[in-house]
Amino acid sequence: MKNFLKSKFFVAGIAALAFGACTDLKLTETDSVVSSSSGGFKAIDPVKFLASAYNDLDTYTDQANIYALCEQASDEMIPPTRGVDWGDNGVWRTLDAHTWDATHSWNLNAWNQLHGRAFKCTQILASSPTPKVEAEARFLRALHMSFAMDFWGQVPFREVSQGVNDNPKVMTRSEAFDFIVKDLETALPNLDAIGPDAKNAKASKAAANALLARLFLNKAVYKAAAPAASYTFDKADMDKCIAYCDALSVAPAFTLEPKYFDNFSTASKTEVIFTSASGSPSNRWYMTLHYDQDPSGWNGFTTLADFYDKFTPADQRIGSKAKGDGTANAGIGLGFQIGDQIKKDGSALIDSRSNIRLSFTRDVPLAGAATGKGIRAIKYHPATAGQYIILRYGDVYTMKMEAQFRGGGGGAAAALVTANALRTVRGAAPLATLDANAVLDERGREMYWEGVRRMDQIRFGKFHDNAAAVNKDISRCLYPIPADALASNPNLKQNGGY
Repeated sequence: MKNFLKSKFFVAGIAALAFGACTDLKLTETDSVVSSSSGGFKAIDPVKFLASAYNDLDTYTDQANIYALCEQASDEMIPPTRGVDWGDNGVWRTLDAHTWDATHSWNLNAWNQLHGRAFKCTQILASSPTPKVEAEARFLRALHMSFAMDFWGQVPFREVSQGVNDNPKVMTRSEAFDFIVKDLETALPNLDAIGPDAKNAKASKAAANALLARLFLNKAVYKAAAPAASYTFDKADMDKCIAYCDALSVAPAFTLEPKYFDNFSTASKTEVIFTSASGSPSNRWYMTLHYDQDPSGWNGFTTLADFYDKFTPADQRIGSKAKGDGTANAGIGLGFQIGDQIKKDGSALIDSRSNIRLSFTRDVPLAGAATGKGIRAIKYHPATAGQYIILRYGDVYTMKMEAQFRGGGGGAAAALVTANALRTVRGAAPLATLDANAVLDERGREMYWEGVRRMDQIRFGKFHDNAAAVNKDISRCLYPIPADALASNPNLKQNGGY
């Protein structure tokens, strides 16, 4: 039998995948998509499988695979190797250096995860669901397919009526864009109107509008014949992006959270659009915290000084130091953590490997980094973390700013007003002018480590030219079709440059 990896179908029971790079913690994933048989597709219970499809969203919470492809290749995160820790046969370093190839593990895993989850939604849609279940399945399929379209520029698609020996057809990037937009537009009338809530784990009108805004903001990229250093953005597409953004401002309305880090806590009230129904944001602190901190981390990823320097001290998004007041996890601060670190009681924290005070430094090499090298980032605090956020209003708000800057709505003048309204809420001084670099920087300040930086950099023509990139070819703006997928489906063609 065949599946997308070797046999063109995903089989129940993909389990025991270890994602921790330098830790004994192993995260287990299961995928309960049923296989088709030679007797043809047999309808499944759409309600039961929709619940399973929501649980599948935990794949976005992992630090590897989908998230790694989004962030590790960007300019806001670096995966330093510390001795033998985080070596992992180069899977992290090659993302930072843009030297990955068609055999890269995270590339293959992400391919399998996204297409397997999209196919489960197709099975739900083929099983006579109610209009509401159908709408939610369409949204989830659109979400998964949008990442596949973004990563690889082509999307294999299997109908449930196809036999196991049939090769899935392959949509071009342009065809996939149209298909995804149609799914969302079809779903919108039957999705619930749900306002902001820290536990928004259900597809809604707001979530569909947010995803449509993202699609139209990136339409010039997705409709291009090939990756390019610059794109032409149509005013009509930018106006559509703005209209979808504005749809979140009517009842039940979303607004900017007055305290930025409340977004990522159980105290969130005004911004959370869509979260993972299962899984935990704990990976986001484990992957960056030092071994000797409480909780003990994996001492992995850091940000870069150049990115950190985009923030002013008054900008609340830059974060705050640990309280050290003796309460739970009080040795951990919020946002960017730099300099001397403390225990929860405020006393000095000693690095058990070097026997000196633990201090996070601005400098951090990709290989051979000492244990304290690199500025850490904490958005989800261990003491207050809410559910893992997939879509939030800060993303929507800054998408509107960018769409205005690119000619939509009131144009660049309106974009400056939007940007400064955001900066006022975030405690940052107003900008006098706004150019393309300033727009990208403001997106970065608002959305760092939330999985959109690669997409943003590509749209601004900055991704392939990252300072850390060894390979600066424009082809790096698409990931390669995994070698195993190419071998299993002759309808797939390898992307240029691989």
